[in-house]
Amino acid sequence: MSAWRLPAETSADAVLLVSELVTNAVCHTLSVRILCGIGLIADDCLRVEVHDHGRAAGGLPRCEPGPEDEGGRGLLLVQEIAHTWGVDRSPLTGGNAVWATLMVSDRERGTCVDEEMPGAAAPRRAS
Repeated sequence: MSAWRLPAETSADAVLLVSELVTNAVCHTLSVRILCGIGLIADDCLRVEVHDHGRAAGGLPRCEPGPEDEGGRGLLLVQEIAHTWGVDRSPLTGGNAVWATLMVSDRERGTCVDEEMPGAAAPRRAS
């Protein structure tokens, strides 16, 4: 990300997104191997993806953690940090492809334009 001269805040957010998505894949699937990818899909938009072998069709299960719960907030963080995010079936693993886009800081790079990565579903705001 430093080679792309991304702002430190964007890089930190990308690290957090990858960490949360990988943690979910490790904790909630029986995946032996997890694939991660990160790339610029426009000059002003970064996309991260985590592919696993999860078999949950129709999206990821909702979690409503209580105040004393130690976990269960990962996708809430993803929802707040990401410009858009979603889950699709992975053509690489046959499991889930959970992805998120980040808007590069307006002050330093411009405005994020959602663009599709080859072979991926169009970005959308997950609900």
